[in-house]
Amino acid sequence: MKQTRTSRYDVAEHLRTPRERAAYLEACLEEAGDDAAFVAKALGDIARASGMSRVARDAGLSRESLYRALSGSRSPGFDTILKVLRALGLELRAKARRA
Repeated sequence: MKQTRTSRYDVAEHLRTPRERAAYLEACLEEAGDDAAFVAKALGDIARASGMSRVARDAGLSRESLYRALSGSRSPGFDTILKVLRALGLELRAKARRA
């Protein structure tokens, strides 16, 4: 019987274009509810896909701080989220929810 080999799935490998990254973040925002750490983890996935060193530099953060902030184990400050979004070339928008 042939043995099946598996490998760890890394979503960052599939976030190649700005459109894919924006769609991924939008889906995660919808799924997250009130879980800010979930959103931070999604931003971490996008940052890894974009190049963590470049994102850290463009956001004005150290690479280590960026990894910690976007690890998903804590909720980073809103100012950090805004800096990272700008560095990723993404923007935050609001729309009215249906009643």
